[in-house]
Amino acid sequence: MQTGITFLGTSGEISITGKQTRASGGIIIKTDECQFHIDPGPGALNKAADCGVNLRENTAVLISHSHMNHSNDINAVIAAMTHNGLDTKGVIIASTEVMKNNLITQFHQKCVEKIITAESGKKIGIENVEIQATATDHNDPSTIGFKIFTPKFLIGYTSDTAYSNEIADQYKKTDILIINCPFQEKTSEKQLTIEDAAKIIKRTKPKLAILTHFGKKILGTDPLYIAREMQKELGIQIVAAEDGMQIDPISYSAELKQKTLNIYNKTTD
Repeated sequence: MQTGITFLGTSGEISITGKQTRASGGIIIKTDECQFHIDPGPGALNKAADCGVNLRENTAVLISHSHMNHSNDINAVIAAMTHNGLDTKGVIIASTEVMKNNLITQFHQKCVEKIITAESGKKIGIENVEIQATATDHNDPSTIGFKIFTPKFLIGYTSDTAYSNEIADQYKKTDILIINCPFQEKTSEKQLTIEDAAKIIKRTKPKLAILTHFGKKILGTDPLYIAREMQKELGIQIVAAEDGMQIDPISYSAELKQKTLNIYNKTTD
């Protein structure tokens, strides 16, 4: 299985999702042995097909919370990954509200091997990967983010959240930090703004920060421009995700950089 991160969507506001101005199918993270599908919103199956992603290969589906952009297509994804239950497989990791609200039907719950309800701090081992649920401050109080520890890299995903130093500090030492950043300015929603995203990046110093989950105003300004300006200011590599964008996480692995440094040092001794 090829290692990589694929964005099946970058929509972060219902007006964008409704028109599919930006897709909303979630994020795929592939490691050497596993494929994780984070937050399969509307259109997940179509966008996976467009991007050449085989959902049958999903090892686990991670659902941060119950809002439509993050959970709408969970049953469709389960059906696709299990041949509608003919091949019982896979793990579902979901916030408490996802299960409390019965967003996964009784039938589809029987299609997978295991369903794990996760709260902040809970750690789950799958194959050679550890997944840790992280805290958020969002309108759905059960919302969680994720840290995905693989043998070669560490990825953080903020999910939807307002800013606090404590929330930001959870993502220190991540190689790649995926930040949901829908708004340019503060609103009544508990979500990150451009300024908040910059504070998280400055505080955590990832090898690569990826902005995604954009609202209408940010798309009107141009996320690529915003990311470039933020990178100039902070001196940290920052990109704005686009639908279908693929990233090789190994390129940003602290472990890989350390190995490269060791080889360089030995050569020059």
